[in-house]
Amino acid sequence: MTGALCPQFQKERFKIDMPHRFKSHNYMSPTFCDHCGSMLWGMVKQGIKCEDCSMNIHHKCQKKVGNLCGINQKLLSEALNQVSQKSISRSESNKSESTDIGIYQDFNKSPGADPSEANEKLWEGGKVPAPTNITPTIHLTIDDFVFHKVLGKGSFGKVLLAELKGRGQYFAVKALKKDVVLMDDDVECTMVEKRVLALAWDNPFLAHLYSTFQTREHLFFVMEYLNGGDLMFHIQDKGRFDLYRATFYSAEIVIGLQFLHSKGIIYRDLKLDNVMLDRDGHIKIADFGMCKENMFGENRATTFCGTPDYIAPEILLGQKYTFSVDWWSFGVLVYEMLIGQSPFQGDDEEELFESIRMDMPHYPGWLTKEAKDLLER
Repeated sequence: MTGALCPQFQKERFKIDMPHRFKSHNYMSPTFCDHCGSMLWGMVKQGIKCEDCSMNIHHKCQKKVGNLCGINQKLLSEALNQVSQKSISRSESNKSESTDIGIYQDFNKSPGADPSEANEKLWEGGKVPAPTNITPTIHLTIDDFVFHKVLGKGSFGKVLLAELKGRGQYFAVKALKKDVVLMDDDVECTMVEKRVLALAWDNPFLAHLYSTFQTREHLFFVMEYLNGGDLMFHIQDKGRFDLYRATFYSAEIVIGLQFLHSKGIIYRDLKLDNVMLDRDGHIKIADFGMCKENMFGENRATTFCGTPDYIAPEILLGQKYTFSVDWWSFGVLVYEMLIGQSPFQGDDEEELFESIRMDMPHYPGWLTKEAKDLLER
């Protein structure tokens, strides 16, 4: 996931530059990183603490933290929303349509389009294929849904099971906290996720987006509800999959990855948790927050990102990389499906990363020759 907005986008909006004053700190009780949410590990100097705002983060997260020291993220988010609403009102003053945030954005515009238009139409309506019983011209708001339960949580916010009032249709609604998006400099990443979700309508093995809207404090993605659970749940339930089942899932994952790659997109976060099952048992790749766009020709990515168990060696070595990192993660995932455990082990991230760089995975004797050949490629 890229950690900064493009220069043109920053210039068009505004720039806040309040650097933190971080210093190494010894924590006497369990403390979690205010950036990535994971624990600060170690015996001494587990992380760094800002002398001004008391923000606690990993040493490795320092470069990813925006210069927003002392900024009240909630108030800033509210102010930005007011500015955005006023801007939208001015642009729509001569139209008879409602100024509510509409369903869908025009994703046919290239990522490098005029940044002023990107800001003005951040969450406006556009044209994306709609499900059979949803009309693309309607405008959805939070009041159109009944929320039943939380499906998942993360540092970004929550994923909620929601029912569209009067329709009896269920959706997974991802709610992103605006202050967290701003604090982590993830505005562009959020828009990348939205663009990739829109492309997903052209492939049956990617999770689909139906609508987007916003409130004062949150951004909402209305996505299809996949009630089959994720592969992590099924692996924990079964221990491991038989060859037929693993082959079936693997084939559909390959089709999904090949589609993304054909569009110049590196997925960068393939793992059991991000592969969902629909009601018919087919897979759906979900969560596109770490995608990298425009990877055509000689373009290469350099960002250090991913889930530790699945990170490719070239990323750990700080090398430029392309689609190969997705196939490495795919190999790890296939190993987990067939054998029921990760191919690389470590008591902490440092040991795990060393194992990924140096160790050869163990292949049980009962593993078929074809499966072993696939994993070794």
